Parts: sequence; structure tokens; C-alpha cells
Amino acid sequence: MEGSITRHTWTFEGIDVHYDKTGSGPPLLILHGWGSSAQVMLPVAKSLSDRYTCYVPDLPGFGRTQPPDQPWSVDDYTRLTKEFLAYLGGKTDLLVHSFGGRILLKLLSSEDHCMAGRVLITGGAGLKPRRTWRYYVRLYTAKTLKAPFQLLPGKLKEKGLAWLRNSRVWKMLGSSDYQQLDGVMRQTFINVVNEHLDDCLPHIQKEVLLLWGEEDAAAPLDQARRMEQGIEGAALVTIENAGHYAFLDQPAKFNSIARAFLLGD
Repeated sequence: MEGSITRHTWTFEGIDVHYDKTGSGPPLLILHGWGSSAQVMLPVAKSLSDRYTCYVPDLPGFGRTQPPDQPWSVDDYTRLTKEFLAYLGGKTDLLVHSFGGRILLKLLSSEDHCMAGRVLITGGAGLKPRRTWRYYVRLYTAKTLKAPFQLLPGKLKEKGLAWLRNSRVWKMLGSSDYQQLDGVMRQTFINVVNEHLDDCLPHIQKEVLLLWGEEDAAAPLDQARRMEQGIEGAALVTIENAGHYAFLDQPAKFNSIARAFLLGD
């Protein structure tokens, strides 16, 4: 029934990936950002459910889906997305937020780009950020703290670095996302944020709508402009009085623009 939400499970390499499904019509895959979940993206799915069958998964390590057994990289999440698109039956429109943008840049720049139909990225991550002096202070402080432990032999070195990573000082040097993580997902976060996808942009041949909140602090507007310049078929549209979650800050404007692009309404 239109507007109702049903919960489903799809298995990928031993991981039960939970996803929500709503609406009717051709498929639309909606991907959430880092530290988020399908639940956050459901308002967008509901707004498009009159014209699309919306699929909103919890990516591994988020929401209801368990973390992977080993640390993942962007490539692993991209591989999962490719398989989920195949599970949906092939060419599918996509609407992605933040971390979902990293996955999509990888997918669109690969030979699997033909699996994507219309593409909308909002608050997308993945490009090399412009670093502030505070970043370099944290970076060189971390290197200084690690240096003595690097001189220790074998197991003493491993134990010393493990103690350092769990210390309060070390955690204070990390981002808020880093501080909330441990184990597999902490290393996954490191793998993800340390991979910059600027080189993917020239290889993307799709038309892409970049829909950005003008006050986005997590993925600044500068990154959106660089994406627009780097992707031949990209167009940037901004929303006033909206931040990283533009679809929550200004839902009416966001949904109107998304519908106009995806559906031609």
C-alpha cells in the first residue's frame, strides 16, 4: 500500500542487511550517511513513494545491520551497493546522502555505472577537504604521541599503541565520529575518510544533481562546487537556511527539487 513501510532482509556475504521498502513504481535506492541510518532517510522515501518503490537499507555497521567481521573500505560498500542494485533487477535511480555520496562516486566512475539511472547526491562526501591549522595541530600531536611506542619491539609496540588508542588524550584528538566508534567500525571509518575520490570525477559520465544546503558544515559548499566542476554532467542547486541534512531542514524545498529532477514533475 502506498505510504506503508515494510521491513526486509537481504544477505550479503554473511551479513543480514536490513532495509525498508515503501511506495510503488520503479525502484529508487536511497543511501544514508555515516553515523546515520535508514530511519533518517524515510521522510525522503515517503515523499517519493507515490511514484517510486523506495528501498532504504541500513548499511553494515549502522542502524539494524551488524558491522562486518573485518574493517571495510569504500570499495566494500560499493561492492555491496552493486549487488543490491542487481538484487533490485538492474538499472535503478539513486538518491544518496553524505557517506552514500562516497559510495556513488566510486560506483559511477566504474564499469558498473550503467546500473545507475538518475542520480541525486545531497551533502555528498568523498573529496579531499581543505585542512585548517587545527587539523595539522591534531595530526602532528598524534604523530608525536605515537613515536615512542614505534621504537618498542613486537608485542610491546602493539600493546602500547592499543593503550594509546584507548586513552582519553588520543580520543580527544579524533573527530566526534571517531570518538563514538571502536573495533571494526573505527578502522572502517579511518579507511573511509582517508580515501579521497577526486580522481573519480572525470570518469563519471552520468547526469548528476548536486542538491546542497548552503550552510552545510560537514560537507561544505566548496566540495559541491568542486564536484560540479569535476563531473561533466553535474549541476549544483543550493537550498537556503539548510545544513548537512537539507532534506530535514527544508523538506518542502528539497522534495520539490528532488521530484523535479528525478520525475520531471
